Order: sequence, then C-alpha cells, then structure tokens
Amino acid sequence: MGEPAAVDGGEALLPFELYAVHYAVHTGRSQCDNFLHADPHEAGTDLHYFVWLARRDREVYIIDTGFAAAAAAARGRTLLRKPADALKLLGVDAAQVEQVIITHLHYDHAGTLTDFPRAQFHIQGAEAAFATGPCMCDPKTRATFDVENIVDYVRCLFAGRVTFHKGDVQLAPGLWLHKIPGHTAGLQSVRVFTKRGWVVVASDATHLYANIARKNPFPIFYDEQLLLSGFKRLTELAPSLDHIVPGHDPAVMRAYRAPAPSLDGIVVSLDETPILSWQELAR
Repeated sequence: MGEPAAVDGGEALLPFELYAVHYAVHTGRSQCDNFLHADPHEAGTDLHYFVWLARRDREVYIIDTGFAAAAAAARGRTLLRKPADALKLLGVDAAQVEQVIITHLHYDHAGTLTDFPRAQFHIQGAEAAFATGPCMCDPKTRATFDVENIVDYVRCLFAGRVTFHKGDVQLAPGLWLHKIPGHTAGLQSVRVFTKRGWVVVASDATHLYANIARKNPFPIFYDEQLLLSGFKRLTELAPSLDHIVPGHDPAVMRAYRAPAPSLDGIVVSLDETPILSWQELAR
C-alpha cells in the first residue's frame, strides 16, 4: 500500500491511540506448540494474551474481550488480570463501551462478553457460521471454542447487539476490518490509522512474529493454504513489517513502550515507533 495517506475514502483522518493490553500468559510450550513444522525437542516461546484498544477522543473501540478465571483454570493459562480490569487502567469502563470488534470466536478472544453489556459486537458472518455450524461436530475443531462463550454470543445476537460483516469494511474513518481466514473461517484483522501511520492488529492471522517471518504457521488452523495467503495479505495492508502486530507474541511487550510507568508490563503503545525492529523480534 505504500506510506499511509492523510485521507481514507476521501475523508481527512485523525489518528487513533492504539494499545495492546496484556492480560494472561501460557508458559512451558515446545516449538511444536507454536509452529506447524518444528523440532519437538526444542523449547518454545511463551504465549501472551492481549486485548487491544483503539481510542480517538470519545470514540472507543475494543478489539477482542479475552477470557476470565474459569477458562484460565480449565486450560492451564495464567490469568494476570481480567481484561475489563486491565482496560480500567486506561480509563475505559467496560460497562460503558459501545463498540467491540471480535476478531474470531476462539475462547481467548471472545470470552467475557457479559462484561460489555452496552456493546455492539462486530464479527464476520463467516466466523459466526463456522462457530455455530457443522464444523463444530468435530471435537478437534471445537476444542478451541468455549460453549459458554458461544451461548453468550447468541444471547447478544438475539438482543440485537451483533453486527455482521462480509469481507473488508471501513468501520470508521481510519479503522478497517479485513477478513483474513485461515486460522478460523472468518478471522478478521484490524487496520488502524495512528500518528505513525497505518498499524495492523493481526490477531491470530499470525500468532508470533516468527510465524509470518518463517512462513511457518501456528499449528491450529482451519485451512493451511488460506493461512499462508493471509501472511501475504498482512504485508499488503501494512506500510512495513514493523506496522504488523501479532496476536500472541511476548516480544510485543519488548518492542513498544508503556504509555506510563505505572502500566509497565501491562500496556504498550502501538501508535509509537517500536524500539526493536521486526527482524530482531522474529528471531
């Protein structure tokens, strides 16, 4: 796409603040847990779990809602803080949030929906069909979904609080949803205009910097070829590789600075220039 323009669809853009909020971790992983093609004898990178915040004046968009204590206990994850509690540190009251983007319906991205009682949830129609249709007859496929999360999603749907999207869509000037299937049937990444230009919150279109760098996918996927094609799509959407933010890489917390000392280790500012290069992070 080249360098970001100052207009989007003919409208002048004001930049969003953009933050990654770290709420949980999974340790003790092997390389095979993180890469489809890997040596099972090698230790792997931990996974960090994030939700993201895009904010511009009174506009607030939460990207994903994470999981809470029950899911952490059931799946052996360490919950550091509930996503809603972490967002409160940035002055965001989850109970008042009106716009939430769900990148996909896996347990770690679409739990705690009830903590956002006023929100309209934005999701790809293909993802909703995937998570509630015949594919869920396969125990391996549904293992990364939580039935209680899906029930909460259906309740939101029946309450008129779900907006479905089909493919790429501009949600607001300077904020785009891009369907990038592969990890799931309807995963969407989010492209946000910031003071450093367009930043792509990949979510699980690439879990780690190294997945896309090595073209070696994370081993949970709906369609391997679509996932590999998604790597190319991410690079087309971003001005540079340094403008792509993976969904679970602990290196994100090293690459960017906290917006305040009190938030060190919890929140980083993705709208600031990273202090480490993409090449360093992908090693």
